Amino acid sequence: MNWISNLPLVGYLTYLNPWRKSRLETYILQTCVSAFLSAVMVVSSLIFLIEYVGISKSLGSKDDVSGLSIIGLMLEKSPGSILILLPFAFLFGSLFAFVNLNRRSELIAMRAAGVSAWRFVLPASILAFAFGLLTIGVLNPVASNLSDTYDKSINQLNAADTTPDKHSGAIYLRQGDGQQQVVIRAERQEGPPGHLLGVTFWIYDIDAKQTPVFRKRIDAQEATLALGGWTLKNAREATVSGPAVPPYDLLGIPSNLDPQKAFRKYASTQAVPFWRLPGLIYQNKISGFSTAMYELKLHQLLSTPLMFAAMTALGAVFSLRLMRLGGLTGLIISGISLGFVIFFVNQLFSSMGKAGVIPIFLAGWSPPVLAMLAAMTLIVYTEDG
Repeated sequence: MNWISNLPLVGYLTYLNPWRKSRLETYILQTCVSAFLSAVMVVSSLIFLIEYVGISKSLGSKDDVSGLSIIGLMLEKSPGSILILLPFAFLFGSLFAFVNLNRRSELIAMRAAGVSAWRFVLPASILAFAFGLLTIGVLNPVASNLSDTYDKSINQLNAADTTPDKHSGAIYLRQGDGQQQVVIRAERQEGPPGHLLGVTFWIYDIDAKQTPVFRKRIDAQEATLALGGWTLKNAREATVSGPAVPPYDLLGIPSNLDPQKAFRKYASTQAVPFWRLPGLIYQNKISGFSTAMYELKLHQLLSTPLMFAAMTALGAVFSLRLMRLGGLTGLIISGISLGFVIFFVNQLFSSMGKAGVIPIFLAGWSPPVLAMLAAMTLIVYTEDG
């Protein structure tokens, strides 16, 4: 047993206690959780304040909007904005946690004991990755539903100040599948939901080259949308080259539109939860609508765990410099600046993806991948020189 006495103290204790390593990771995780929660609270407070001021300016002049109503609207709108800024919360939280460890000389003790930088950066990054999964599966659907409720509330408040004449006007819809596209125009909507007056249907067939080819036009005095199809009254059909068709008293046209959702405004990406995105992308694709925004949103959500982990690693690596060597403040400022650069790069790639300049997949995954590569490069440089 003489070889044990030649081991360093830390190695000897590790030999005697195999749970030492797990306790070290547990302690780092506890420190990071506290720092992350503090950063999220700070970011959330700023968002709440900004949203409250914005909603107060836009709706504060309305007599039927009270202070409690404004607070309720703020709570409905803010979660979506908070999720957008969550990467900064992990960046600042990681910086705060490891700077505190550095100031208490705990990082010095870990490094002196031969603990690699990967040992205390990896648990924090895994924690951030797990929170990213929670964001995708739970927090994003909740925030999306609240955002949709906020949009409905704002529309109801604005509708109360709108005269009936402003409600009248042409209504345009579109439906289709892989074989046919239908463009629908109505002069106005009247009566129960889905009941249109002065309706025209332009029906196109999709050829082998996926090009719409006009086939016929149907004009109807009235049209009612139900689940599964349209019911047209006093309809007249006209084709490109065929003979005239007698008018129909009643005519049915199949439809894949949802009567409850067909007349809503175009859904914003922020109001669509993660679990509905694949189905919405498929529905819009077969209907002939652009799916670029929804596909980009889907890829950005899928890459959220990687983004959280990368920002956490960046915050940690810029805090590893020993206090006695100086220059820690400059490194922290550099880390914060790099975080903002990654945020703007993410916005740039998003704009390029929406415009079709780069593929959607590349626009959604490039920023988090680049951030993670930058963090890993800096860790390797810090650890191995």
